[in-house]
Amino acid sequence: MLSTRKIVEIDEERCDGCGQCVPACAEGALQIIDGKARLVGEVYCDGLGDCLGECPQGAITIEEREAAPFDEEAVKIHLAKAQLDAQRETEPLPCGCPGSALRSFTPSSDSPTEEETLTPSQLGHWPVQLMLIPPGAPFLAKADILVCADCVPFAVPDFHSRYLADRAVLVGCPKLDDIEHYRAKLEQIFNTAEPRAITVLRMEVPCCGGLAHAVTEARSAAAPDCPLEVHTIGINNDRIERRIL
Repeated sequence: MLSTRKIVEIDEERCDGCGQCVPACAEGALQIIDGKARLVGEVYCDGLGDCLGECPQGAITIEEREAAPFDEEAVKIHLAKAQLDAQRETEPLPCGCPGSALRSFTPSSDSPTEEETLTPSQLGHWPVQLMLIPPGAPFLAKADILVCADCVPFAVPDFHSRYLADRAVLVGCPKLDDIEHYRAKLEQIFNTAEPRAITVLRMEVPCCGGLAHAVTEARSAAAPDCPLEVHTIGINNDRIERRIL
């Protein structure tokens, strides 16, 4: 039954999909879907507006309108399901896909022949997608971890030699994936792996800020003493900013 109450309203024109609002909502009412923040269920929003101050674009407001009443029990079920989904990410895929099997290997040190123009790969493990790597992956333990937006290697021609060498890499897209899931999984990884250092590579576009925010929040919760750097890369292969946090 609908009633008039306060509830979140999102201006899609102003929202750039950065994802900073998502972790601010303790009820899990917000998600990034199709590159925009969305209210996934009226019953999950308590109308208190904890997410308002997290939006750099001012795209979130509170309005008073007819909406389904806030349901605390539905929130508990919703959050429990999200936690279960996160746990399933650490389990083997039911299909047994060999492409997702964990593998560690030694990067090539061979010099290219005259016929070859490729530089040696510095990748030391597989898979690389954050969604596929379990927190207990052996190549993450005590590693120098690189959390990389998946557009970065296309903008940095010497990505392997400049950033990837001697690092374990986690790749993701904060605009297309669930940023709160990223934050929770990164917290698990940092807690389990106890990394030596963490480096974030993000693009200059605003939505990439969600990745840096998720890593910063996860580091603060699980490994506050671990050194953290955030590098912002321009689309013309110029490093715009380097922040040490």
